[in-house]
Amino acid sequence: MKHKNLEQEALRLPAEERASLAQKLLLSLDDLSADEMHEAWLMEAARRAQELARGEVEPIPAEEVRRKARGLLR
Repeated sequence: MKHKNLEQEALRLPAEERASLAQKLLLSLDDLSADEMHEAWLMEAARRAQELARGEVEPIPAEEVRRKARGLLR
């Protein structure tokens, strides 16, 4: 499965399943060197900035993100 297809499928998951998948993916980065992790985060930040610039996604206020995260952790 291509990266973009996998990403689209993952984004269709319910919030709780997306959070679980995100956690697993982030934990899998523990095997990366500091330089590799830095590069991966830079690439992710650039990808997200491009999505915002193209209007593909809407920004979410930090307080709303915190509220939703707290709700998922309860």
